[in-house]
Amino acid sequence: MIDFAAVLKLIHVLSGAVLFGTGLGIAFFMVWATRTRSAPTVAAVARIVVVADFVFTATAVVIQPLTGLWLIRLQGYGLTEPWLLATYGLYGLTGLCWLPVVWIQQRMARVAAAAASSGANLPPAYDRLYWLWFVLGWPAFAAVIAIYALMLFKPEF
Repeated sequence: MIDFAAVLKLIHVLSGAVLFGTGLGIAFFMVWATRTRSAPTVAAVARIVVVADFVFTATAVVIQPLTGLWLIRLQGYGLTEPWLLATYGLYGLTGLCWLPVVWIQQRMARVAAAAASSGANLPPAYDRLYWLWFVLGWPAFAAVIAIYALMLFKPEF
């Protein structure tokens, strides 16, 4: 017989890996594409990044709290355990960083595509968007790493 709680935990862990891994992959490809300063390259990569964010990150963002709440209940934890409260706050911080990043990535893709289609260089507007995107990524990644630590160690505070 299949252990339902173990399957649920596997889904939770895998969706967390997708969330972190997709974010890291997106960051890697956007940084390297931007470093080329090639508008066609940036436009192509940014288009793919936007799709990947919706397909993978958005799916994981939904699966994480659903499976997490289910696991909390199955494992007998209270919703107000200190480590869980910290997790909720960090997950919220991640969301506050990620939501504008989704819009910024779409805008970056449009700006790069417009530059590519006209044969122009990436404009200063792209660079401003890029740096905002870059800055918002750091607290989101740090928060996800902290969430992993909280899930593993469940500190009492």
